[in-house]
Amino acid sequence: MLAGGIDSLVRIHKVDRQETGVREVYLQRALSLEQIRAGIYQSSILLRDYLLAGDPQSAHEVANKWNEIRVKTDAVIARRATTLDPEEAPLFKDLQNKVAEYWKLRQLAVLSAGSRQNSPYASGVLVQRRTALLALIDRIDSINQIELNSADAQLNEAFAALRWRTLVKIAVTMSVGIGLAFFTARRTLVMESELQERYEEGERARLELQELSARLLSAQEEERRSISRELHDEVGQSLSALLMEAGNAAARVSPDSTDIRRHVESIKRLAEASVQVIRNMSLLLRPSMLDDLGLVPALEWQAREVSKRTGLRVQVTADENSSDLPDEHKTCIYRVVQEALHNSARHAQAHNVTVEVRQELSQILLTVEDDGRGFDSRRVRGLGLVGMEERVHHLGGDLRVKSRPGAGTTIAVVLPLAS
Repeated sequence: MLAGGIDSLVRIHKVDRQETGVREVYLQRALSLEQIRAGIYQSSILLRDYLLAGDPQSAHEVANKWNEIRVKTDAVIARRATTLDPEEAPLFKDLQNKVAEYWKLRQLAVLSAGSRQNSPYASGVLVQRRTALLALIDRIDSINQIELNSADAQLNEAFAALRWRTLVKIAVTMSVGIGLAFFTARRTLVMESELQERYEEGERARLELQELSARLLSAQEEERRSISRELHDEVGQSLSALLMEAGNAAARVSPDSTDIRRHVESIKRLAEASVQVIRNMSLLLRPSMLDDLGLVPALEWQAREVSKRTGLRVQVTADENSSDLPDEHKTCIYRVVQEALHNSARHAQAHNVTVEVRQELSQILLTVEDDGRGFDSRRVRGLGLVGMEERVHHLGGDLRVKSRPGAGTTIAVVLPLAS
C-alpha cells in the first residue's frame, strides 16, 4: 500500500507538471501571437495618423511611435521563432517574410505620402497585406490550438493510464490484503485450536493431579488411621500387658532383693514411658476421638495438647452440630486447624489463637486467627499452605489467607455441604 501510494503520488506529480508545462507553452505562444497581431493593428493605425498629420512635428512623433511598435513586434517574432514546432515552422517563416514586406510597404507609403492616389495605403495594397498577415496569424493560432488539443489528449491518456494503474494497484493491494487476512485468520484459527488442545491437555493434567492428590491424601489418612489403630491396639496393648507383668513381678519380689526390685521398677518406668509415647504417636497420627466422638472434641483435645506443648493459648468455638459432618469434612477441618496451630506456634510466634467453626445451611465456615508477627501472603507460600489448599479445593471449598507483617494471620475456609 505504501509503494502504491508513493507511485501514485509520483505519477500525479508528473502528469500535473506536464499539464502545467503544456499550459505555459500555449499561453506564451498565444501571447506572442496576440502581441504580433496588436503590433500589426497599431502600425496600421499609426500609418493612417501619419498620412493625415497636419504638420511635420506631429508626423515625426507618429513615425517614432511606429518605429517603436515595429521594434517590439520584430523582437516578439524573433523570440517566437526560437520555440517553433515542426508543423508551424513553415507558416511562421512565411509570417516573418510577409511582416518584412509589410514594413517595406509602410516605407513606400511614407515616401509617396504626397501623391495619395499612387500610395499603397490609398490603393488598398497595405490593407490587403495586413488582412493576409492577420489571417496567417489566425492560422498559426489555429495550429497552436490544435497542438493544445493534442497535448490535452495526451494528458487525458496519461490520466486514463494513471487511473488504470491506480485500479490495478488497488486490486493488487486488496488481493494481497485479502490473502493476508485469510492466511492470518486461518493461522489464528489453527493456533487457537492448538492452544485449545494444549489448554484441555493442561486442564486434564490438572484434574488428574488434583485427583491424584486427593487419592494420596485419602490414602494417607487411611494409612494413618491404620497405623494409629495398630499402635493403639497391638503395640499399646502389648506394652500395657508388659507394664502389668512388671507390676506383678515387682509385687512378688521380696523386700530384701533390692537390685531385683530396682531393675523391675526400671522396666516398669520404661514400659510406662513407651505406653505414653505410643499413645501420643497414635493420637498425632489419627486421634480416635475424631472417629468416635466427633470434630469438636478432637479440636478441643488438639487445642489442649498444643497449649501443653508450646504454651500457646488456644480458644475453640464451635457449633454443637458441627460434629455431624461427613468424614472428609471433619478430616479436612481437623488437618487445617492442626497445620494452622503448628504454623502459629513455630513460625508466627503467636501467644493467642482463636479457632471458630460455624455451620450454616449449605456450608461450613472455619476461621483460625492468631496474633503472631504475620507475613506477606502474596509472596510467601509454604508447603503447609499448599497442603491446606489442596484439601479444601478437593472438597470444592475456598481457602483465603489474610496476613501482613506485624498484624497477625487469619485463615478463612468455606466448605460447601451437600443439601
